Amino acid sequence: MPTPLPPYLTDEQRAIITADVDHAVITAVAGSGKTTTLAWRIRYLLEQGQDPARLLVLMFNRSARQDFQAKLRHITQGTGLRLPDIRTYHAMGYRLYRRFVQEGALPPVSDQILTDQEINFQVWQLTRQLAPEHLQDELKRNKKELVETAAGFIDRVKTTLSPVEVVFEQLGFSDKYQYLVDLFHSFEQWRKTQRRISYADMLYEPVSAIHQSSRLQRLVSNKMDLILVDEYQDTNEIQHLLLRYVAGERARVTVVGDPDQTIYEFRGARPEFILNRFSDEFESPRELTLTYSFRYGHRVALLANHLISHNTGRKDVLCHAHPSTPDTRITLHETEQEVDQVLALLAHYQAQGTPLSDIALLLRLWSQSVAIELALLARQLPYVIDVGKGALFTSEAAALIALLQVCSGQLPAMTPEARFETARQLLRFPHVGLKEQELNALARLLSQFQEHWGQRLLALDFDALPAVAGRKLKRLGTTLNTLAGFQGNAASLLKQYSEGTELNEGLRSLALTHEAADERIATLRGFQQYLQTAGLDSTAALAHLQALQAQAAQSGQTGVRLATLHRTKGLEWPVVILPGLQEKHLPYTGRPVEDLRSHIEAERRLLYVGITRSRQALHLITRPNPSSLAMAGENDPSRFVAELHAPLADRLGAALCAPDPQNSCTLELPLTPIAKRYAARAGITLLGPEANPVGEGTPAPWQAARIRHSLFGRGSVTGERDNAFDVTFDSGEQRSFSKQSAHLYFTLENH
Repeated sequence: MPTPLPPYLTDEQRAIITADVDHAVITAVAGSGKTTTLAWRIRYLLEQGQDPARLLVLMFNRSARQDFQAKLRHITQGTGLRLPDIRTYHAMGYRLYRRFVQEGALPPVSDQILTDQEINFQVWQLTRQLAPEHLQDELKRNKKELVETAAGFIDRVKTTLSPVEVVFEQLGFSDKYQYLVDLFHSFEQWRKTQRRISYADMLYEPVSAIHQSSRLQRLVSNKMDLILVDEYQDTNEIQHLLLRYVAGERARVTVVGDPDQTIYEFRGARPEFILNRFSDEFESPRELTLTYSFRYGHRVALLANHLISHNTGRKDVLCHAHPSTPDTRITLHETEQEVDQVLALLAHYQAQGTPLSDIALLLRLWSQSVAIELALLARQLPYVIDVGKGALFTSEAAALIALLQVCSGQLPAMTPEARFETARQLLRFPHVGLKEQELNALARLLSQFQEHWGQRLLALDFDALPAVAGRKLKRLGTTLNTLAGFQGNAASLLKQYSEGTELNEGLRSLALTHEAADERIATLRGFQQYLQTAGLDSTAALAHLQALQAQAAQSGQTGVRLATLHRTKGLEWPVVILPGLQEKHLPYTGRPVEDLRSHIEAERRLLYVGITRSRQALHLITRPNPSSLAMAGENDPSRFVAELHAPLADRLGAALCAPDPQNSCTLELPLTPIAKRYAARAGITLLGPEANPVGEGTPAPWQAARIRHSLFGRGSVTGERDNAFDVTFDSGEQRSFSKQSAHLYFTLENH
């Protein structure tokens, strides 16, 4: 007879644990205790007589598998039950690979899996062979970025069975990187010749083989009675196909996940697998939910619900704070001085005795961390950042230090070899268009002189140089001449240098992607912002940055956590600080996209994941509302700020923590349908003014005088037809838009 379930489990958890064995989709909100629920489900099934040899549990990665094994062992301790296999997708794929070798369906391979270093080396060799002539110099300048991109492209192709040419088009690479298609085929030819496989091949090869062979399909299918799959929102095409083939017609499959937390699209994950594809391909699955969060309180739950309800690609599931959760506080800070606000919050928590390791700073882009990281170093506040990251170890930092060395008169005190490296940095900042050997020769020439590098460059025979290189070197020489002996703020020096050398344009022309260019330019802006605040001249700024660099190299293993939103899945902290809630960063709109609605929904899911990492306090930092229509759109508060309904979430969340004896609550703030649904579930009748639904009481975009588009900025409506309207933007550009989809892209100027 099954052991009675513990009293702390919710009714939803009990329903899942004791459900009949059938196909099922479980939508589990952030922090809902799904690991505990699945572990109890397995114990219940085993006590019911389920054969553990015919029960398979699939986890997303090794860390998740280890955590689940520990949880399952704890829950089944003392029962004497034999436990089922708990595998990652890759482990299951590799087992099938070895089986197919025995069957003669796949060629034998070495037991030594290809390492990242081996893959990167071979990718580099092939890149040098296959890249067109006009990219050869860029290869030497940006070896690391190009190798990482090519290796990532190979892995991305192997998340699907689509032809490599199709994947290349879907990822939106520039035509000049068309060689990546040939590189993929050449890499595969080399790998097979060497009889080696990568981790991606553990899935790609066996699934490709199964897909093409009915014999292999019969070999792998129908061996299991029950399959449980965790984190299904992170599933890609190849994983979905593997599950389908292994399940066959016999296995009943349960998948658990949260479509609202699909944030790994760049790895091939798509929410459609858990939203549609599973139900289409596994007949009539039972739909179950885990809607109570055990991580955060009512305020955060209300924020999360209001935000994510604007997405269309989701299930209408309302997350609700369990009564056992803390009363998580939320604060929305509107400030122009983001770094100062972050420092003030850290000082506040330090004064309260909160360890800095309890605090996480979550960012959309790494470049957002530059000014913050420099400020933390300057105040000797410890922080933890991902390996290989950090503002002071970027190529931008190295080039900035080189510029300060030249302009602050440090060259005479440097060795010729140090001057050579400084010259090389400047000649790449931006790159002057010389081949590597020519660039090194010019750097060697400059290193022989202890001053007047600008004059030395202007003395070159520009007629003997390629036209583009001549123009760039002349700009660099003129700019260095102008800045010689510069006495002002180092931030002004960097600004003048950037303008004189057309630095931003140079960075954009060499970047592999629009995003990479934006990151590099934003990193420089972060340095400029910090130097402007510090108020240091070039000599003092150089000494300061070098001291910070030495300090950063000694960073410890504890302190404030700096992380991007993509790296926070499954994690949580007592205090979460989310800076950068402005249009340029969240949603990130660095370049036009074909499907803007899907892009905005993906960005909204990122913010949803970020705000649901907090347990005790959540701080959101945004910009003040613009006081002038002339302000740039990217400096405006993020559109997501209004969607959060923070004042309502704060007031209602506080009321739910101390409910009225009459089980009613009256608020002066306009009530939303989300707020009323949430309060009703808590048994509270919510009273107050009704918020205007979308389209009611608010002019349509084409009826307003001034509107703002999510990508094109502000403009005025200049014409209207039955199904469309015309807008003239402040930039002078004129465009027509469909009325049907206008609400996805436009906001009213005064709303």
